[in-house]
Amino acid sequence: MSEWVYEVIRQGGYLGIVFLMALENIIPPVPSEVIMGLGGVAVARGHMQFWPLLVAGTVGSALGNYVLFLIADRMGYERLRPFIDRWGRWLTLEWHDVEVAGKFLRRHGHWVVFVFRFMPMFRSMISVPAGLAHVGHLRFLAFTAAGAAIWNVLLILGGRWLGRTLAQAEQWFGWVTLVVAVVSIAFYIWRVATWKPRQE
Repeated sequence: MSEWVYEVIRQGGYLGIVFLMALENIIPPVPSEVIMGLGGVAVARGHMQFWPLLVAGTVGSALGNYVLFLIADRMGYERLRPFIDRWGRWLTLEWHDVEVAGKFLRRHGHWVVFVFRFMPMFRSMISVPAGLAHVGHLRFLAFTAAGAAIWNVLLILGGRWLGRTLAQAEQWFGWVTLVVAVVSIAFYIWRVATWKPRQE
């Protein structure tokens, strides 16, 4: 998988980065850690430049998150409630949780969006409650881009270091992808197994 991603990055260039980062936020096939990390490897090998890569990764991340935000913003709370009531068990949340999150986000939504950009399992998910709470569009985009840019800088620098240190850095990112996937699935299974509705 990581070899394929690296080829998309190398051949597709910065537009490939925008595409992968946007797709990662909408339908996460590959973690952004792998995409931007491999972008850093490409920087180390002279296939890309740091600043254009950072801009492309940040634009892609902002676009992908904005799609989720717009869907939730158009949907609104009223349309969401039947879905939560029916599938809350598998989402491990209740309508009460949605209401509490909505009130908090209406007050501090832009800062919550910014902070969550540094949390691997919640970076994309926060776009949905932010949209449901109707956080301002420009604020959402600005704080999403700011948080994503800082995170992407760290990933690019880490990937560049690996690219300079290890001859087969792409293989390391393959293992990273596998570990992230296993941990995410295990965490979800644990959440479903231990979750109980408030009324119980």
